[in-house]
Amino acid sequence: MSLNIVIVNYELGNIRSVISAFEKFGVKAKLSNDKDKILMSDGLVLPGVGAFPQAMKNLESYALKEVICNYANLNKPLLGICLGMQLLFNQSEEFEITKGLGLIDGEVIKMPIKNSSFEKLPQVGFNTIKKHIIDWKGTILEEIENNSDLYFVHGYAAKPKDEKHILSSTNYSEFNFCSTVKKGNIYGCQFHPEKSAEQGLKVIENFIKIVTLNKSSSKL
Repeated sequence: MSLNIVIVNYELGNIRSVISAFEKFGVKAKLSNDKDKILMSDGLVLPGVGAFPQAMKNLESYALKEVICNYANLNKPLLGICLGMQLLFNQSEEFEITKGLGLIDGEVIKMPIKNSSFEKLPQVGFNTIKKHIIDWKGTILEEIENNSDLYFVHGYAAKPKDEKHILSSTNYSEFNFCSTVKKGNIYGCQFHPEKSAEQGLKVIENFIKIVTLNKSSSKL
């Protein structure tokens, strides 16, 4: 089955490596900020590297905020990566209080680092994801072992209002944060799957499977 997966182009994101990750599974993801192409896609990826306020400013300058929300309301699969995951929430305190997309209730906060800790912000490198409440079967983490290591680069973390949306959690400097989130067909991962070797590619493969199943069921 041919899939139409779109990666949102809003000038903030590690685009080339994300596209390459999909290509490994024979999927040619398209980079676009066109409203119609986004709404017509089978699966949508919201990447992001940088600061939350600038990201929202860019989305609004391209008139994409409402488009992404409208897409999510169609119950089609959406994957936010790193900053893209944070944008799914109500607001962030990075630099200033900035409203997000509001697709998942919660906020993005600065990760607290203990004074006695040798760890610094941003967190850069591989860290462990652990199962929280939701079973991983049928999600982007299916067939990934609990306590797997994936690659992170961030100094802020999302705090969902409802723990039932936390797919995995991770500890950094004695601070537990949501590293993967799920609400219906909306997914977010704080780590970079495209930089996380075999386990990360499995996340991409699982998202492709979710998009495929969703497209198939919508035709019934």
